[in-house]
Amino acid sequence: MDKKINVLDKGFVELLDVFGGDEAAVRAARISYMSTPDLEGDKRLISLLMVNGHESPFEHITLTFYVKAPIFVARQWFRHRIGSFSERSGRFTEFDEEFYIPDETRAGGNVKEMENAMHDAFETYKHLLKSGVKREVARVVLPMSLYTQWYWTVNVRSLMNFLKLRADKHAQYEIRSYAIAVAKFFRESCPLTYKAFVKKAYKGDILEV
Repeated sequence: MDKKINVLDKGFVELLDVFGGDEAAVRAARISYMSTPDLEGDKRLISLLMVNGHESPFEHITLTFYVKAPIFVARQWFRHRIGSFSERSGRFTEFDEEFYIPDETRAGGNVKEMENAMHDAFETYKHLLKSGVKREVARVVLPMSLYTQWYWTVNVRSLMNFLKLRADKHAQYEIRSYAIAVAKFFRESCPLTYKAFVKKAYKGDILEV
């Protein structure tokens, strides 16, 4: 399994750790009845849980991702609060001149104008730092297109909620691109749960079994 997927022009999603899997959700669900696991029964059980919205067993599966994305994508992502985030600090590190540049279609033919504005902002940032302004203050001139990085540890119940909202045609293109990458790792890590999710709980038209 490829552990890293490139997204947009300079971003990526990397899967670092998986704790549990389909079997963890099944184990958690079966404790209610002290029933014995078997593959075909497990498939039916996962499907039944998904259909009936009994999603707490999926909280026993967690994934940790390393993500690099523009700040405006991060701010949408962080609204999904049932998860743990650790982000690069602009107080303690100096940023590189690394911005998301949309293509001409997304930018309405104004890519060069956008690039110039980002470059000018970064030049101001560097000037402020050289003048003795602290990083925590100088960073306020930087645009939302600047790339940031973070770790995201999330249980699968919350991950599925993320995908319902972000792997959807109504979601902004940029975060939707990241959601599709996350979904690929979900599918590879928990194939039974992913399949049941797409068939029974997912309402969008982006993801496929």
